[in-house]
Amino acid sequence: MNILVCNVGSTSLKFKLYEMPAQTALASGKIERVGDMVNAIFHYENSNSRFSVTKEKQSIPSYTDGINLFLEYLTGAKSGVIDSIEQLDGIGFKTVLAKGYYGVHLLDEAVLTGMDEYLNIAPVHNSCYLEAINQCRSLLPKTPLVGVFETEFHTTVKLDRKLYGVPYEWYEQYGIQRFGYHGASHRYIAESITQRCESSRFKLISCHLGGSCSICAIENGESVDTSFGFSLQTGVMHANRVGDMDAYIIPFLLNQGMSLDEILKGLDQDGGMLGISGVSNDVRFISEQAATNERAALSLNMFCNDVLRYIGSYYVELGGLDHLAFTGGIGENSIQIRESICRKLAILGVKLDDNANRSIPSNGVISKSDSRVTVHVIPADEESVVARKSYQCLQENGLSG
Repeated sequence: MNILVCNVGSTSLKFKLYEMPAQTALASGKIERVGDMVNAIFHYENSNSRFSVTKEKQSIPSYTDGINLFLEYLTGAKSGVIDSIEQLDGIGFKTVLAKGYYGVHLLDEAVLTGMDEYLNIAPVHNSCYLEAINQCRSLLPKTPLVGVFETEFHTTVKLDRKLYGVPYEWYEQYGIQRFGYHGASHRYIAESITQRCESSRFKLISCHLGGSCSICAIENGESVDTSFGFSLQTGVMHANRVGDMDAYIIPFLLNQGMSLDEILKGLDQDGGMLGISGVSNDVRFISEQAATNERAALSLNMFCNDVLRYIGSYYVELGGLDHLAFTGGIGENSIQIRESICRKLAILGVKLDDNANRSIPSNGVISKSDSRVTVHVIPADEESVVARKSYQCLQENGLSG
């Protein structure tokens, strides 16, 4: 059974085709900087024939364009692993949020309506996913689509850590709470640490750092707390989005004459590391400018401070720490960010191995052997979680062939 996983990020697209239930990866693709008319990057590789291609300086203005480009390679004469897209038995999406749906669901009209109703909470992510889902529906109207919602992993967070200090009736009537996101990523990190330690009993802080960022406190494989809240605006500073902010800044700016649309654009498109640095929303470009550009350096310092603030808080909540894991585009690739964070964590017993941090050994450990906290770099593999959950959903609904 062929299941294609589509992972739609705020600035990226990832694809992976699995043969299930063996969970054998047949092909994968990644598009960075979706929406960029000049500097988008496309990568595709076929595990069967070992075909691989990377194209930089691409124009990929929309998620629809990205999907079409990947499918072209997936079915290509030299690059493909299937003859036509009709050979896809199901498509799994790492969906974010839908009103009333927080687990794993077939993407029928009711679920899509729920996603649409929560567009005002997750405007960037839900709109991107709805575009990708609708494009797949138009190309493959008979193929079942599955949504593995990011909120599922965080359903174990207790109510005293979920609620805001607002009238309790707001929770009862409107569902105001900390939903939490990046669930597939944090679940994969928890599973990876379990495999490495051959035990599920540990205290772990998972740092998913990329275009979107979140920190998650995990105990014995379950989510205890997470930096994301009701919306994806919260938590640490993101590539384009503000992160935590005093809510009264909004009425203040309204009184200064700004429109609500202008304010929201500043918060979810022009804010974050882009807004502070004035250079880019990409840490690679910001880091290149940091030595000579004060605002670029400031944005990196603010970002690390945000991450440290949550790690410190979760250390106390967990009552200690066994493992710290970095994942996501920044977490996996930025030596500078990992070093800046780990140096400040010496007070918690973190001892960074500089050589390992620069080379990232195959086992992914970048802490010294006598470090009280083992520090890992784990490449994100949210797609394997989505593939497994999607296959289970199709089986349960009698759609697994």
